[in-house]
Amino acid sequence: MEKIFDVAIIGGGPAGSVAGSVLAQAGRSVVILEKERFPRFRVGESMIPASSETLQRIGVKAKLDAGGFLVKYGGEICSACGTRSRFLFRDGLRPKWKTSYQVERAKFDEVLLDHAQELGCDVREGQTVEAVKTRPDGVTLSLAGGSAPLPARYVLDCSGRHSLLANHFHLRTPYADLRKFSVYAYYEKVDRPEGEAGTLTRMIRTEDGWIWMIPLIDGKCSVGVVMNVERFRAAKRSPEEALTHALQVQPEVSAWMAAARRYSPVYATGDFSYRVTRLTGERWLLCGDAAGFIDPVFSSGIYLAIYSGEKAGDAVNAALMRPANRAQAFARYEKQVQNRFTAYLKLVRAWYTQPFIEIFLHPKEMLNLVPTVNSVLGGNASRSWSVRWRMKFFFLLVYLQGKTRRLVPGLTLKPAILPA
Repeated sequence: MEKIFDVAIIGGGPAGSVAGSVLAQAGRSVVILEKERFPRFRVGESMIPASSETLQRIGVKAKLDAGGFLVKYGGEICSACGTRSRFLFRDGLRPKWKTSYQVERAKFDEVLLDHAQELGCDVREGQTVEAVKTRPDGVTLSLAGGSAPLPARYVLDCSGRHSLLANHFHLRTPYADLRKFSVYAYYEKVDRPEGEAGTLTRMIRTEDGWIWMIPLIDGKCSVGVVMNVERFRAAKRSPEEALTHALQVQPEVSAWMAAARRYSPVYATGDFSYRVTRLTGERWLLCGDAAGFIDPVFSSGIYLAIYSGEKAGDAVNAALMRPANRAQAFARYEKQVQNRFTAYLKLVRAWYTQPFIEIFLHPKEMLNLVPTVNSVLGGNASRSWSVRWRMKFFFLLVYLQGKTRRLVPGLTLKPAILPA
């Protein structure tokens, strides 16, 4: 007779691996069904310190520390017209974790999945889940390739942007105001400073989008451009042409890339921001990108995957421990994760306004405002009143800048020197 698992997890990325590790540590029987075989390519290399607490909890942080990943100290945000501001994680408001990582996802994701397996998860790679049927006492997963249906008491959908259950239940809705197109590739020999400064994620705010430059080990660098979908369509360029043009028209970026050599294809993704209106059912929860995805400007992707994976593992473990408390545990999970998505959504929407970038790039220390913003960018949610009121004050300054344009100097967001 087929074993009935406590939990079946669809997807072995960070959300699925973390959820599996949490549940395995609690003594639950877990199967992780991953359609690909690791290592496999993924974009999204920049992490923030808040994830370190979870990584330490599940016992994988020491492996990451020894894994050859680049230690990240913070970020640098620039305007296309030349104004810049650095934020360092250690300068946040009473930070526990002062660094994070810049990771190559193929290796990082494999470390997490292997760790979940070492903790006791039954990891099955190359196994595609085609459908999930719910029962009063559990779920049955239909698998591709003629495999027998797999029963479990609960299922976690960590299937990424494929969002198996969200699409099945019609829960996925795009953000109409965040219709963006992204082109990106990997380079070597990108100019970057020595020491801590060379570990920082660079984000360059342009007129209607932004450029990322994420340093990796061995002199590698992830470079990408996010622009409005309409702008990409109107330009009538191929993804490769669009990336090359966007980098060339920014003089400072062009200088950083002067000796760079691209060693990967150019990848493209469109309309990647969306929300999911409900994250739980009686026997299922959505985690990671399957629970929603927001423009990754503040390195929220891996963080939200790890955060939701941990909280989902806790919620299902609570339901298994005391079935009568299932509704309460799942409601708490829904609130925790949706609140975290909402906080990042507010930051992302503000990022695309000129007053926000003007205030951000002219930091003035008062009322511990700068360390508070640094702390939030490090993933520390506005849980305490001291952080919440300071962030409210920060957004008040953004509002007043938009009304008066007098609090700090304005920015054009255009290249200071146009290329010949």
